[in-house]
Amino acid sequence: MPNLKEVRLRIESVKSTQQITSAMKMVSASKLRRAQQAIVTLRPYAQKMTGILQNLRQSLGDQAENPFIATRTVKKVLVVVLASNRGLCGAFNSNVIKAVRNLVDNEHAHLRSEGNIHLLCAGKHASDFFIRKGYPVIARKDELFDRMSYEKIASLAKTLMEQYVKGEYDQILLVYNQFRNAAVQRLVTETYLPLPAPQTSDRQPVQADYLFEPGKKAILDEIVPKALTLQVYKAFLDSFASEQGARMTAMHQATDNAGELLKQLRLSYNKARQSAITNEIIEIVGGAEALKG
Repeated sequence: MPNLKEVRLRIESVKSTQQITSAMKMVSASKLRRAQQAIVTLRPYAQKMTGILQNLRQSLGDQAENPFIATRTVKKVLVVVLASNRGLCGAFNSNVIKAVRNLVDNEHAHLRSEGNIHLLCAGKHASDFFIRKGYPVIARKDELFDRMSYEKIASLAKTLMEQYVKGEYDQILLVYNQFRNAAVQRLVTETYLPLPAPQTSDRQPVQADYLFEPGKKAILDEIVPKALTLQVYKAFLDSFASEQGARMTAMHQATDNAGELLKQLRLSYNKARQSAITNEIIEIVGGAEALKG
């Protein structure tokens, strides 16, 4: 039978932990509301911008003279990894790390052996892991998640576009968690550059009937950088909202688990206490019988 003092200390410890997880759940819920509002507000604009860009590409065909559209042989790849600076968010970070390891070690193993695949990490957990494991991390942008703003993300997007135009990389990929709801985040790996060709279907044909003023090239040169910047910003908002949702869910489960553990500990404490009382009664009765004898 466990010692009463030990069980009592364990109960106090679990209660303290439960208070912490409950507080963290409420903080994450508050942050999630703001992050969710930001990504939900941005998505219609981002989808419309993507649609316009695809229509432009369709209308221009292979004649589009734009450095972000022209494809080339993939010899060097940059993977932009979006994770989080803080933990206690379930499998949020581990899923991203697992996807990137599969991408680098399996899908692009030949590029890694040649030293032609690099990582740019945003999020302390991903940065620390890949640096510790010896992966080719060329930069870490953990500070972007602190007071995140469009201006900061736009600066990163500009750097990525410049690296692609200069030929430093032939392909740039984004790996991040896409926000669905508080309990669901979908891990995605999407091609950032070059711009993927528009996908058409019989049900949703691309509307390519445009009149260009002042000209096709001028419009494309103006809209493509804006769309690319928006794509990176959307990925960061998605990742941040997913992080808060994952943390809120994890802390909710931890709080519930602490409650179940408290029930078991209190039951164990009561049993130990009853056993101690019973032993004391037996000793008293035994002593009284001995005195009578």
